[in-house]
Amino acid sequence: MKKIILGFMIVTNLLLANQEGDNKINNNMFPVIPGVEMPLIPLFPAIPNKGENVETNEVRQLEKTYTVMMESKVNVFVPLEVISDINLEATVIGDQELELPFEVELNRKPEKKNYYTLKYSQNILDMDGDGQNDTYIYSPPFINDKVVKDNYVKIYGGKISKEGTHKKDVYITVEVGGE
Repeated sequence: MKKIILGFMIVTNLLLANQEGDNKINNNMFPVIPGVEMPLIPLFPAIPNKGENVETNEVRQLEKTYTVMMESKVNVFVPLEVISDINLEATVIGDQELELPFEVELNRKPEKKNYYTLKYSQNILDMDGDGQNDTYIYSPPFINDKVVKDNYVKIYGGKISKEGTHKKDVYITVEVGGE
């Protein structure tokens, strides 16, 4: 395919170079068409002169520039986030009631007292799926430290009707809900 295109280009150039008569080729390698004038294309870019005489010795002034120093202050707020994962495992025998304490760690200490609370995706759970709520999650009403220690899960064994291993995922977030 390359050879065919190359051959076609060579034949076309030879035909154009050998033409006699009205369609002669000028120095710019463009065919001369009778009755049509070729535009003159300058070989250098035009100099803008705004219609003024170029030979005047007019001094052009640069625009004045200034350096401005500014100070900016940015208030970055990092929200409170729970950074600890909590896994609780317990064995309940019969009608036994268990209280399992756990701690929740935050990314920093809250800046306001009695302003933030822990929010659970579920705080009343039905672990075995029989329709009776058997597990409850309790936390203090407000977060005032980086580590919240007074949390516990209370399991009522008398309400659990199915034996076996039961697993639930509960997600913890921090909410604003202060006084």
